Amino acid sequence: MIKSMTGYGKGEAAHEAGRFIVEVRCVNHRYGEVTVKLPRALMQFENEIKKRVGERLVRGKIDVFIQVENAVALGVPTPNLPLARGYLKAYQTIGEALGLSGQVDLSLIAAQRDVVTVAAEAEATLEEIPQELVAAVDDALRRVDEMRLFEGESLFGDFKKRRETLDRLIGQVGERAPLVVSEYAQRLKERIAQLLGEGSLPEERIAQEVAVMADKCDVTEELVRLSSHLRQFDETLAQSEPVGRKLDFLLQEINREVNTIGSKANDAQMAACVVELKAELEKIREQVQNIE
Repeated sequence: MIKSMTGYGKGEAAHEAGRFIVEVRCVNHRYGEVTVKLPRALMQFENEIKKRVGERLVRGKIDVFIQVENAVALGVPTPNLPLARGYLKAYQTIGEALGLSGQVDLSLIAAQRDVVTVAAEAEATLEEIPQELVAAVDDALRRVDEMRLFEGESLFGDFKKRRETLDRLIGQVGERAPLVVSEYAQRLKERIAQLLGEGSLPEERIAQEVAVMADKCDVTEELVRLSSHLRQFDETLAQSEPVGRKLDFLLQEINREVNTIGSKANDAQMAACVVELKAELEKIREQVQNIE
């Protein structure tokens, strides 16, 4: 079953370092692009997480957000005493210069940037990626996959309806094509009769003109190729692997055949069918852009 490229999933898991919270968001993209945003203490596992996500989500722009709640083992708050003393002296100088009284509050100094920093603990505590983090990532990916599959089912239903419309229109073209030549032959004879009156052209000469016309507007080959492309399109839709790019290519080929039929269609009814065919194909093409 086809899958959409749009999805969202969230996974959580508890660890002695804190609670891992993983969010995965996906949108349409021509290729597979994975971006991971995570705390500094987990930066060493970025590539491993990217690889794991890329193996599950082949196509789309994928953003992975990882947070650690109540982190206790991933970092240690460290005061920057020289900087704190500098802030204290600066505030005292300002107070003396302006003639202000009062003590400089500790919370004011602590709130300043880099006065208190969180330094990573010894790397030995996280030499390997925590299995709880892996579980949270996998859980988020599972939920994304469920959403993408659900949306894929909706897209499949829409394709099925539009395929029925394509079959109906192509059937009308196939039925109309032979009549175009016979009607042309009849009109040609009537026109010649009007122009020549009692005289007439040899039937062989008229037959030659009709044959030339028949050759110019013959769409048999195009209909055969169109049928083949649509059959491949249906078979591709039934595959479980990512098929978005292949479907896009097949639509280009289908559209090429429809354009050729349109250029040969020396008939108002066939031309109208071609216009409807192209409109339906454009709607399908827009939907295919969201398929993995």
